[in-house]
Order: sequence, then C-alpha cells, then structure tokens
Amino acid sequence: MKKLVAIVGRPNVGKSALFNKLIGRRKAITKNEPGVTRDVNYADCTERGRTFTLVDTGGFEPKTKDEILEKVKMQARIAIDEADVIIMLMDGREGPTANDKEIVDMLRRVKKPVVYAANKIDNKAQLDHINDFYELGVGDVEPVSAEHGLGTIELLYRVIDLLGEDVEEISDEDIIRVAIVGRPNAGKSSLLNKLIGSERAIVSDVAGTTRDSIDTVFEHNGKRYLFIDTAGIRKKSKVNQEIEAYAVMDAIRCIERSHVVLLVIDAEAGPSTQDEKIAGLIDDRSRCVSVIVNKWDLIEKKETNTAKDYTERVHSEMPFLSFAPVMYLSALTGQRVEKVFTMIDGLREQASKKIKTSVLNEAMTKITRAHRHPVFAGHEVKFYYATQTATMPPRFTIFSNYPEQVEDSYLRYMVNRLREELGLEDVPIRMTIRQRER
Repeated sequence: MKKLVAIVGRPNVGKSALFNKLIGRRKAITKNEPGVTRDVNYADCTERGRTFTLVDTGGFEPKTKDEILEKVKMQARIAIDEADVIIMLMDGREGPTANDKEIVDMLRRVKKPVVYAANKIDNKAQLDHINDFYELGVGDVEPVSAEHGLGTIELLYRVIDLLGEDVEEISDEDIIRVAIVGRPNAGKSSLLNKLIGSERAIVSDVAGTTRDSIDTVFEHNGKRYLFIDTAGIRKKSKVNQEIEAYAVMDAIRCIERSHVVLLVIDAEAGPSTQDEKIAGLIDDRSRCVSVIVNKWDLIEKKETNTAKDYTERVHSEMPFLSFAPVMYLSALTGQRVEKVFTMIDGLREQASKKIKTSVLNEAMTKITRAHRHPVFAGHEVKFYYATQTATMPPRFTIFSNYPEQVEDSYLRYMVNRLREELGLEDVPIRMTIRQRER
C-alpha cells in the first residue's frame, strides 16, 4: 500500500500550487484568495523510485470570517490522523503568524514526521526570511517556491527519507480482495452482511455509520474472499462530522488494495455526480468493477426494459465505466445477492487472462485493417505488433511508427474491439503506444 503525505497549512500559503508542482501537472485549482480549495485533492507522486499519494488539504469557505481558524484546525487534525508524513507549509513572505503557531503546536503533540516549509521564497535574496520561522521552534525549515519550483526537489527528498518502507499487503493468491464503495446510505454494509450471512458490519439508516474500513475474510463454495467495507463518501458541503471529511482517502486506499470493486448506488436516488466521482477513483486505479444497483425492490411498476434503460443511464453518466457490468439486487431481501459471487469470480478470471502473443497480434491485425488510423502529415500511421505486459487489469503495449500521433478516439476504438476479440468485455484494459525500435 502506498504511503500518504498531506500538505497542511493556513489559507493562501500556496498548498495547491505546491501540490501541482510536486505531482508535475496542474490538477488543484489555484487562486490568490483564501479558501479556494473546497475539496480534498489527491494524486500519486513519484520521485527516486518511490510512489506515494499526495493530498492537498482545503475545505475553506471563501466568505468565512470568524470560523477560519477553526476550519484550519479541523483540516490539520484530519490530515494528521490520516497521513504518514505531513508537510506543514507557511508563507515565506509574510512570516510566521498566530495561526501557524497554533498548527505547529498541534503537530508537536503527535508522533508523526513533519517537514516544515516556507513557500514564496523566489530568489536567494529572500532566503533570510527563513530565519523568522525559527521562533516557532521547529528546527529546519525548507525554503521553496511552488511557483518557480525552487527547493521542491530537496523537499521531496526529505519527505521520502521520512516515509519508511511501504506497507506490503499480505500476499495470498487464493484470496480475492473486494472493496465495497459508494455514497453513504446506499446499502454497502447491508450488502456485506447479506453476502457473508452475518451482522459483521453495523447496519444503520444514518448516513456515514461506517467510519473506517472493515476487513472480513469469508469462504464461499471453496473460494476465499476478503471484503473491504469502506466509509461512505459524501459531498463535502454536506459533511458535518470531522472524521467523515476524509472518507474519500479511506476509499482510495481500499480501492488500491482490491482486485474487484463493488460500486453500490441507491436505485431510488439513481446515479449522481458523487457516484461519478467515486467511479473516477476506481477508473484512475484501473480496478475491475461492477455497479451494484441496490434497493431494486423499491422500484415500482417495473417493465420489460426498466433494467436495460437504467443500465444505459448508468453508463451514460459514467462513460469511463461503460464496460462495467451492472447488477440489480436488494441487500435487504437478498434478491440476486448470491449472483454477486459469480460476477466477482468472472471479473477476476477475465482480468487474469494471459493472451498468447500470436492471438493478440492476429486480433490487432484484424482491428487495424477493419478501420485504419487517419493519415498523419501525409504518412500512414502503422501498428507493427503488440504484446501483453501485465494482468489485473490486462495491459498491452503496441508499437507504432508515430506513437505520439495516435488519436484518443482511435485508442478507444482499439480497446473496445480488443474487448470483443479477446473476451475481455467486462474489465478495464490499459494500452500503451510506443515507438518501434529502429
């Protein structure tokens, strides 16, 4: 499991700008206004052969006045609870403030490594500003400029030195790890209980009852499964309890641990923007997934095409999971719950397929001849041969004469056709186009 590093600090010190610089792309929204970051931003960061998950904390309302300090304290406490290493960022131009001191005092009371950094140190002449922070009693303070990238590599090296070894998941090829994720109150815990036939997880109609992931090992028809029931993920504007504010990070870690993900949605509420965000977490991590439409028993006046129309709606609102099978069940009554095991086994089997190179290239030849790539600068874009490089999910590398010019739409075409040709209809496929060696 990848370690987690959180960037904390008061508003407008440049946390999002530093986050973008460290991950190497502009993902977090940055603006010179306190409280612009309204949600938790996260991304994988790789340096010196180590990959960890970087989190940009925020959640401040721009118009908040007397409660800003309390919001800062709340975000810092949550980040401290979740992170393996903390980056405490301050404003190098403004110098230490009372709010900085309060966060530093909080960090002193925990037994987690902290790297203190002063941002907006844009040139050597400003390095003397670092001396002002020694009054906080924090020892070394890293000078950085998130805008220009100065000092960020040194900051990363200090973080990596403090991370320690990654936590290895217990290796057992016979166990299928299944993460159950979704919005609060969609029925995740009820589904887990029905699957394993016991009250292992607390079931409640109060959204957010499950605060931490719960691991349950269960044997069914001679196969072993490890079910991970995650805390519900809700829109940040509706979060009232501090610990729920970081439920999304719990889901990220649980998804990363899994082979198969069950995305549970409420049949009555239907797929929502928040469901789409959760689906995005799954897609980012290339996990096999089935969309579980729970509480199907509550849908009245079902007709012949009711389920079909609902499936089209799910795939339309979450197009990047258009390959994912959709199941309709009731965790309350047990309707169709037994079929979940068959679905999980099928996804694991598909994703573990090892395709013979000859079969793969025969399929690629058929696909590229049926619909050729558009001509680039008067030259034909050719695909020479392909090879499978990984399973869970299937990953393929295809060699071309113009890899950088292959259009996204054509990539999608090849992926969809490969699903059909190779029997991989229900699992994610990852494809890399590389330059053929000359």
